[in-house]
Amino acid sequence: MAVKSINTRFRAYQLDSAGSSFSYSNGSEFTLIEARYTDANKGSIADEMRISGKTTISTLHITSWDQDHCSPSQLEEILSNLKPRKIEYPGYVPHTTSGIDSLRIIKNYKVSPAGASKLVSVTPEYINRLDKASSYGYKDILYRPKIIDLDCANDNSTVKQFRSGSFNVLSLGDVESPNIASMLRATRSIYSEVDIMIMAHHGADNGFTTSSFIKKVRPSAAVASSNYGNQFDHPKPEIRDLLHKNGVRLFTTKTGDLIVRSLGTHKGKYEVINLKAGSSEVSSKWTGLAKKRQYLQYNPDTLRDRGRKHYRGPQR
Repeated sequence: MAVKSINTRFRAYQLDSAGSSFSYSNGSEFTLIEARYTDANKGSIADEMRISGKTTISTLHITSWDQDHCSPSQLEEILSNLKPRKIEYPGYVPHTTSGIDSLRIIKNYKVSPAGASKLVSVTPEYINRLDKASSYGYKDILYRPKIIDLDCANDNSTVKQFRSGSFNVLSLGDVESPNIASMLRATRSIYSEVDIMIMAHHGADNGFTTSSFIKKVRPSAAVASSNYGNQFDHPKPEIRDLLHKNGVRLFTTKTGDLIVRSLGTHKGKYEVINLKAGSSEVSSKWTGLAKKRQYLQYNPDTLRDRGRKHYRGPQR
């Protein structure tokens, strides 16, 4: 497989209350991650959609029924204003009033009077039916849940790697089990392809994010979502130290939105921009190169093609 040119953007949005909000776009598809829609992120989401040439969103991807990931009233606004064609929602039974209300809203959703949207409950059975994705490809991958844990709802969070663009983003929801961390870090498409990692449970020190996990996955950057007040002190100092020791750059939405955008020919080079709170002023930025770009550039097919291209026959 050759390196593709795909204009790609990822954004982590600062909220005015505890929670998470992200988007990932690849030029043709725009995915909003988590059903949060507040005065703090509405304008920025509109900006991202405008930049991507979209008036509606392709997919609403929700990782957890917890209210900081999915607010019923904000979900209704998203469905009314942004009109997603597809909704990927948690495959476990919600146990809170807000989760129950959100599930009801989703099941009643219609894109238009003419037809229903595509509603996907991300259950273990659904994941098992999916075709296996190729390594270093451009197809998104759903990893979890593999089973429904009746004792820990957080471990039923949806885990997905967004790979359809020129750089990859790993979304971990609120998972906290060390066993899940062990299985994920042993997965080739994770340890060899992740560029940007949305930290599990906002960067909580809950047993998931360990030295073994970070050393194996080696993300270029980690993103922890928190509102400006950051009353839960995410990420914890232990996690900050762990990332620093392993050379992983940490960004949080406490200081402002984070934007990752592809550069140049959109074949793997990207720029990470941390904005100052409530403004378009840049706080910091740096550039990186996507892992799959580095691999696909030198895979056997590419090398054979190069050999054919430069072979000019026997020299006399």
